[in-house]
Amino acid sequence: MATHGLPTWPWQVAPVTSLPLAEALLVEGMRTWADAARRGHPALSAARLPLVTEEVGAAAPALDAVLRAGGHRFALGCPLAPCLEGDEPALLLGFSLAQRGPRREALAAFLRLLPPAPAYNATGAALSLACIFRRAGLLLTNPLR
Repeated sequence: MATHGLPTWPWQVAPVTSLPLAEALLVEGMRTWADAARRGHPALSAARLPLVTEEVGAAAPALDAVLRAGGHRFALGCPLAPCLEGDEPALLLGFSLAQRGPRREALAAFLRLLPPAPAYNATGAALSLACIFRRAGLLLTNPLR
């Protein structure tokens, strides 16, 4: 599957404070997960904390599964970094496409970051997270419009 031709995520180096609520929540969850993993603490519990604030704590295992599919090789910023860093924009693109676009496009977004088998696993987990967010009224920005 070709992964070229996907749109560039509009918030490549955007300040986190300028992101819509759903995207900011995901970034905070990803960053707290990565920070806990770097310190050797339980990453799933850390990722759950920001998600619980918007009543989507059930999405934490799916977020954990996506980030574990990367095998700790995703470049994620520290929790207090003011702008998006490393793989964060690309991960947001994958999550947005999982919620708002065709599944094949979500898979293509994850294939930009991961080998095929982990990308398939990450796509499935991202679809679960997207459903939980949608049920809670948290819609990610449609990157294809």
